[in-house]
Amino acid sequence: MTYYLLSVMQPAGEPPAPEVLAEIGTNLEAFHQELRQAGAWVFAGGLHGPESSTVLRPQGGDVLITDGPYAEGKEHLGGICLIKAPDLDAALDWGRKAALATTLPIEVRPFMGEADR
Repeated sequence: MTYYLLSVMQPAGEPPAPEVLAEIGTNLEAFHQELRQAGAWVFAGGLHGPESSTVLRPQGGDVLITDGPYAEGKEHLGGICLIKAPDLDAALDWGRKAALATTLPIEVRPFMGEADR
């Protein structure tokens, strides 16, 4: 099995209405339960917005600490889901389900090296 990161790409701006978020939450919980039942679940969680971030950057033998996002963009990392899958096709199938549950773009990326566990 290989570990894959499913990254939820959150658009900048206002979040959806509460009733829309409630439906997305219900869909996400069903998706997570399906992952658990299939033995593919490792971890998942949402993130606060990029304005809550702190960036640590090496500079001249020290580390510079700054508030706020490293880069500004139309999308940011809104959440992650770490899964186990036998191959990329299986991971993409889970990514499709995640996209439907979240109504957002999902980036699927394998971890480097052997992650068999």
